[in-house]
Amino acid sequence: MDRRCLIGAVAAGSVVAEQLFSPGDADAQPKAPARKANLRVGHQHTHAPDSLKLFAALGVNSICSGKLGNTLDQSWTVEGLSRLREQVESFGIKLEMVPLPLSSSNFRNAENPNVMLGKSPERDREIDGICRMIENCAKAGIPAAKYNMTLLGVVSTEPVAGRGGARQRSFVYEKSRPEGLTEAGRVTEEMKWERITYFLERVVPVAEANKVRIACHPHDPGMPKGKGYRGIERVLGSVDGLKRFIRIKESPYHGLNFCQGTVSEMLEKPGVEIYDVIRYFGSRGKIFNVHFRNIKGGFLNFTETFPDNGDVDMLKALRTYKEVGYDGMIMPDHVPVVEGDTDRMKAFSFCFGYIRALIQAVTTE
Repeated sequence: MDRRCLIGAVAAGSVVAEQLFSPGDADAQPKAPARKANLRVGHQHTHAPDSLKLFAALGVNSICSGKLGNTLDQSWTVEGLSRLREQVESFGIKLEMVPLPLSSSNFRNAENPNVMLGKSPERDREIDGICRMIENCAKAGIPAAKYNMTLLGVVSTEPVAGRGGARQRSFVYEKSRPEGLTEAGRVTEEMKWERITYFLERVVPVAEANKVRIACHPHDPGMPKGKGYRGIERVLGSVDGLKRFIRIKESPYHGLNFCQGTVSEMLEKPGVEIYDVIRYFGSRGKIFNVHFRNIKGGFLNFTETFPDNGDVDMLKALRTYKEVGYDGMIMPDHVPVVEGDTDRMKAFSFCFGYIRALIQAVTTE
């Protein structure tokens, strides 16, 4: 490289660094990709045999299974998980991930709710069960698990019509009209971080000891800082919150189920900003799974779309995952509802083909 090119490269790198890193960041320089990117089409929600047969035909290489039991039942034994993996593999598909039962969108039917409610000793028993599940995943040959840490679930307002009349999820904060507190009561940022930290300090060492990557989904959608929603602050609903999250317990087995759609919802201009966010977390090896979803709009006012019909350049996004050496699934999520498509499989099939084509294009560049 001659002197002129070298100076230009340094200047370009400085601009990227300025966009990516704020003065408060603990580590002000991105890490070089640890390995060559390996992008593959993935899916979640189901592992039914009929669906697996369809996935194989459509070129879906890997999946996260559908929901398993809420407690340490038969589906979470080493034998149960091994049977599940073998069933998936019989269709030529790899079972890369399973969902841990950690979701509190409905308190009456919640999955291990006391983890996020912060109630001891109940949460200690629930966390111990989660640790046993992670250990059994390792013994059954399943390398990763995803989870949520939410007290609200996914918050939406009235859906809007997309192309062909497809029903698309939307969220407009001004129209949301939150009514009263949830059963969790008032949950401040400090309370939320204490509960998240309490969980991570106990679970991440188990994940690391068993070499099982655990991937947390961001809060969907983010809410105004200091206002929250129904008395609950959404600390994983901002990029700064996600940066803090990955630093709580440093480990190569602690990272994100990086929902590109949800992260885009945190941004004022997702079509401009999302690529540097991918670089930040991807260059640190903190992206363990990708929900490849697009939106129109931005923070506090957005609509979900098909992947080719939103504000984010999805080809550019996929090139960025390749740039940071991402090795994992690229999967659709929250597809619009097409009339007559009762299980959304037609909509998902469109997304599979779209993602597969983008991966082929990026891989051969």
